[in-house]
Amino acid sequence: MPQERKTILITGASSGLGQGMAREFAAEGKNLCLCARRLDRLEALKNELEDKHSGITVSIKTLDVNAHEDVFRVFQEFRQEQGQIDRFIINAGMGKGAALGTGYFEANKATAETNFVAALAQCEAAMEILREQKGGHLVTISSMSAFRGMPRAMTVYAATKAGLASLTEGIRADLMKTYGSNSPIKVSTIYPGYIRSEINEKVKNTPFMVDTETGCRLLAKAINKEPVKAYVPYWPWALMAFLMKRLPLKWVLKLA
Repeated sequence: MPQERKTILITGASSGLGQGMAREFAAEGKNLCLCARRLDRLEALKNELEDKHSGITVSIKTLDVNAHEDVFRVFQEFRQEQGQIDRFIINAGMGKGAALGTGYFEANKATAETNFVAALAQCEAAMEILREQKGGHLVTISSMSAFRGMPRAMTVYAATKAGLASLTEGIRADLMKTYGSNSPIKVSTIYPGYIRSEINEKVKNTPFMVDTETGCRLLAKAINKEPVKAYVPYWPWALMAFLMKRLPLKWVLKLA
């Protein structure tokens, strides 16, 4: 049985999936450490959650995850305030970009830096704390697009999410070397399918899209089980993962 995680840190918590997961975990009575760039949104979310769920504490801090030294500082400040952080959800990300060679290098670079290099900084900062605590749960939010190369605006995004999934598995492998199969630090990679959020709000006619509330409820449920990996929603994305790994690329593009 997974251990109870009383205090949860979520990056990118001011909107989208981060905000939705914060609402789900608050409803479970969890204390939250929420960080993102937009303080006004964090303050509004903190007031909402503490008004609705008595007995929880919600700590907030501004954080640009691309300011790597700030990532380490903010994570440590949260830990000092809370005493212990039981779960880190590495969620902050972006989806800007365009086909390579079309003049949008800066947008593609921003996505690569935010979704991978900044995620590396967050994993480093989280793992420092988890190793010191000798326990806890690290969660990274990847994407179903991580399984194959994607075209146009998705090319760099998909590559970063594949890199993040590989990084997460590497962390788990390293812990297995240290602790064997019963590591006190659990590591999960979550692969969301199409969940409506600010990052994809302009995308139309997307198959299998679920609304934000449903998607975040399913994300929280999957995370609480502390799996090695999880597809969210499970149907049809577990089947899609199987197919995407095996079908020719031209068929994968039709599915996507």
